[in-house]
Amino acid sequence: MNKQHPLYKEDLEHILQTDGLDSLRGKTFLLTGATGLIGTCLIDALMHYNQQGADITIYALGRSQEKAATRFGEYFDDTHFHFVEQDARQPLPASLVTDYIIPLASNTHPLAYSQYPVETIEINVKGAENALQKAVETGATVLYPSTVEVYGNARDEAVFTEDYTGQLTLATARACYTESKRLSEALCQSYIAERGAKVRMVRLSRVFGPTMLMSDTKASSQFIQKALAGEDIVLKSKGEQLFSYTYVADAVSAMLHVLIHGDNGVAYNISNEACDVRLKDFARLCAEWAGREVVFDLPSETERKGFSIATRAILDNTRLKGIGWLPRYSMKEALTRTLDILKES
Repeated sequence: MNKQHPLYKEDLEHILQTDGLDSLRGKTFLLTGATGLIGTCLIDALMHYNQQGADITIYALGRSQEKAATRFGEYFDDTHFHFVEQDARQPLPASLVTDYIIPLASNTHPLAYSQYPVETIEINVKGAENALQKAVETGATVLYPSTVEVYGNARDEAVFTEDYTGQLTLATARACYTESKRLSEALCQSYIAERGAKVRMVRLSRVFGPTMLMSDTKASSQFIQKALAGEDIVLKSKGEQLFSYTYVADAVSAMLHVLIHGDNGVAYNISNEACDVRLKDFARLCAEWAGREVVFDLPSETERKGFSIATRAILDNTRLKGIGWLPRYSMKEALTRTLDILKES
């Protein structure tokens, strides 16, 4: 993507308006899964803040230096940025002492769930455990990125508050993601109770934006790629699923807000009611941008194995608003920004 695009620069400036951001000046961050959709945007925002003298140091951990160079090549000679080539399942380097740890590494799209369910569990659980252990050893604070998936499928027309439990199923390999995220949250609570860990937790709705990876097989990512290619948008269902989405700049802003203002051991839903839409409407907006149509196509067996069974997943963000955060972007605005930025990449 074109990181110099004026709209992306606006996104970064929006993130830097997060209340209390000055408290992060001079701090050190360690992020796993650094080259993903959220990690890339978060690092770009913090490095942009460094242009204003923030003096933030970032250790970005990932499995591929080549991939990292593609995502962060402009920072490789910057003394505030350090890439660590390592699998998130391995213990974090003993020499690293940081103020904040954000374990973002995860398989987060359907094809990865269906092809690598064991690896998905290992990355989520070991990644969380390694972050928590390092935090206890060094006094760092963990910002744990959980997911709407921990709620399962909705009962009736319910909206997910943080104390909600939906209908869950273990009779599918896709449970690798939902259950390992639930276990990782339990690990957070256990480390807090037994070892005094400092942990902030967020439960992210479905996040999209211009920092997406082109290998992402989520439906929303496929819609965006089809629109960019000038092709019809392919729906693998009737598209009646109703989900909460969040633009990546809003998601990163919310994560930083929770890091600064959130309570220890408390989970905060990250969502934006202006982006609660049915899947078919997400597809329609992409098609309208591209001047194309929405068409329907049955999924392959491999694809179907990775699909969520959820038909409704709306996150209530009252708790997050209660500590002073508000979203900025509507769905149409966010999708248009995403597509306009990516078309010039």
